[in-house]
Amino acid sequence: MQKECPVCGDRIIGRADKKFCSDYCRNAFNNQLNKDSKNLVRNINNLLRKNYRILEALNPNEKTKTTKARLIAKGFDFQHFTSIYVTKTGNTYYFVYDQGYLPLENEFYALVKRN
Repeated sequence: MQKECPVCGDRIIGRADKKFCSDYCRNAFNNQLNKDSKNLVRNINNLLRKNYRILEALNPNEKTKTTKARLIAKGFDFQHFTSIYVTKTGNTYYFVYDQGYLPLENEFYALVKRN
């Protein structure tokens, strides 16, 4: 019994459990499988990655302060974060993965890294 490549239909030669005739067909199949409809997930992930890079760059010592203007100038989007942590004292930290920020007075922000 000969197996056919699900992408191009060519005959598959090689191991019995081989599914594709070439790396090109394997990549084309997986790219099509992982393609996001309307690119919503990809766009949100890109925004989260950008926010993470900004927080990481501004917070090299795992705890610092910065201004809202500085975050905005770097392109930070306050609408996109991965989790919220409320302390016992009622402070609300917003996290992008392990990088977080706490709104302070006078448009300052405390930047922290969760260990």
